[in-house]
Amino acid sequence: MIEFQQVYKSFGSNAVLNGIDLQIEEGETFSVLGPTGVGKSVLIRCVVGLLRPDSGFIYVDGENVTNIPEHEMARIRLKCGMVFQLPTLFDSMTVDENVAFGLKRHKNLKDSELDDAVAENLRLVGIDPSMGRRMPGQLSFGEQKRVGLARTVALRPQYLLYDEPTTGLDPLTAEGINDLINELAEKLGVTSIVVTHDIRSMEVVSDRVGLVHDGKLRGVQEPESFFEDPDPVIRNFLYGGAKK
Repeated sequence: MIEFQQVYKSFGSNAVLNGIDLQIEEGETFSVLGPTGVGKSVLIRCVVGLLRPDSGFIYVDGENVTNIPEHEMARIRLKCGMVFQLPTLFDSMTVDENVAFGLKRHKNLKDSELDDAVAENLRLVGIDPSMGRRMPGQLSFGEQKRVGLARTVALRPQYLLYDEPTTGLDPLTAEGINDLINELAEKLGVTSIVVTHDIRSMEVVSDRVGLVHDGKLRGVQEPESFFEDPDPVIRNFLYGGAKK
């Protein structure tokens, strides 16, 4: 479980998190919705210590990680796989080398075991292992995203934190990423937080959803109920000026 208790975070005079309270249960996929610049990504970056909240508490598996020293944060980060908006692959490494990077650092595997693990994780995200010798620049953007995800899940984290996973993708490729989020949740049993402004993505991957507005979460509920919520802030985000 990941839990936020009265989490505040400001950048200068800009308060982006203004008392966030949230419990995300084991095995759940929770989507954090909102337009650009409202603090959605700040929330998940605080979980892994890339940012520190000004006040409040964040718990991972019941452990308060809010002010864990940096040298101890690696233990938490191994539990939490971060999937960034961009693929963040190493351009000078092949696909295989990118996926093997974390495994080499954290697992004591023989060469044959490493090769098998790399191939397994590429298949898991829908990439043919025969593409392993290619360089990232030889892949489409969607393929690069999948390889980045293979590198993240190779260490089998308990939690996956997705930062705008469908941004920059055409609708068909984005739908493939949504399907992959659901498949990984089922096959690996991970708990996921999906930061997105993509309403379609939220609809198909989420067990629950919440909208960040003025630094707080509104309308925390299942997607079906979220679409029917009478809150004018939620309806404006979903439908804009359209009457629904």
